Amino acid sequence: MAASSGVTRNDEPGTIDVSLLSGPTHAWAAGERQAGKTSISPAVVQKVAGIAAREIAGVAAMGGGVSRAFGALRERIPGGGTSATAGVQVEVGERQAAVDLDIIVEYGMSIAELARAVRRNVVTAVERMTGLDVIEVNIAVNDIRLPEEERPEPASPRVE
Repeated sequence: MAASSGVTRNDEPGTIDVSLLSGPTHAWAAGERQAGKTSISPAVVQKVAGIAAREIAGVAAMGGGVSRAFGALRERIPGGGTSATAGVQVEVGERQAAVDLDIIVEYGMSIAELARAVRRNVVTAVERMTGLDVIEVNIAVNDIRLPEEERPEPASPRVE
């Protein structure tokens, strides 16, 4: 196991001190010799980014119309659950990642402020969990959920 190097990232608000993380630091961050290669699947980055985006109050839903329709169908199938990756596309390299998000915003929210909060949360979560440098987070606001629009009701269990 490699010792922590004490590398500190100070280029973003909410910076982290890599020395505070448990376990070995990434070789590219610490400048240490690698004994092997760690690869991170785009699906992992996609899930982390999707969860981080949904954590922000004001994000009503994610995905375009077709994506949301398939998501609603999936939720009605027993064991189908919800998709953490709906509305999230990523490109992942060896050291960098780019994220594209399709979101639906609650009516009355400042879209500019919401986009900044979502972007900040996604960058922080992906960089903290994967060690990848997030070079961009593009956000497309596809719709606004109006207060009178009906919220999808959770599927009721078939057996009580």
